[in-house]
Amino acid sequence: MKSMTGYGRATAVVAGRTLTVQVSSVNRKTLDLAVRLPAEWESLEAAVGEQVRRVAQRGRISVVIEFTGARGSGEVSWNDAEIGAVLDRLEALAAARGVKFEPGAELLWSVANSLRSMAELPDADAAGPAVTEALGEALRAFAAMRAQEGEALLVDFIARLNTLRNHMAAIAERAPQVAPTYREQLLQRLRQAGLELDVEDERVLREIALFADRCDVTEELTRLRSHLEQFSLLLRTDGEVGRKAEFILQEIGREVNTIGSKANDLTISRAVIELKNELERVREQIANVE
Repeated sequence: MKSMTGYGRATAVVAGRTLTVQVSSVNRKTLDLAVRLPAEWESLEAAVGEQVRRVAQRGRISVVIEFTGARGSGEVSWNDAEIGAVLDRLEALAAARGVKFEPGAELLWSVANSLRSMAELPDADAAGPAVTEALGEALRAFAAMRAQEGEALLVDFIARLNTLRNHMAAIAERAPQVAPTYREQLLQRLRQAGLELDVEDERVLREIALFADRCDVTEELTRLRSHLEQFSLLLRTDGEVGRKAEFILQEIGREVNTIGSKANDLTISRAVIELKNELERVREQIANVE
């Protein structure tokens, strides 16, 4: 089992500068991949996406590839004429729109650094192998984190499954007593009303038989046990778990609702409420699973 939340980071050196790759993800029902990289490397995006899809099938995944300043070099060089030309164009644009133009240190740094990056950026073919290697390293860290969180989720699910089974066992223990309890209550109400009917009276027997049929939850409990077992086995399988688990949880919820509507018994109703509460917690948690 793997969580849909993860993070991985790696760096590499290309042409004396640092290439940084960061991969992060959050919950999503499908795979939603967003890749951010220098515009000059746009041709690498398809390969990046293919590499990510080999690791993840669900989640909103963000891949950020950055090419930063020189490593081990204190020398910084810019083309002053190019910077001045950009500032002149910005000033003209501001004047045309009646906006006061007062360039500060932050704008100067942004323009200068942008121009320097464009000038020193290697082409996509030269950067491709380093991008692939760094992305692979980042994805390994990313996958390891998702697997680690998945193990923690598995422990939580096992505990919640035991809780669900305990509530189901309480219902199964109480269910056979519902019809006899109703029989005693019916006879007591008849006596209180002054109607002394024999317990073998056909009308009494028919009423009790109808009630016993309406409140019988044997089939629902059988299916509920089967669904819980399927869910338990699914949690321990490799590959995608989330979508299948959501379907099984939907079926479990359907059986629990039916038991609640048929039970007509306070003890069972309380157990059904606890089942629904715990089932909702499982649903919320399964949204974190790939």
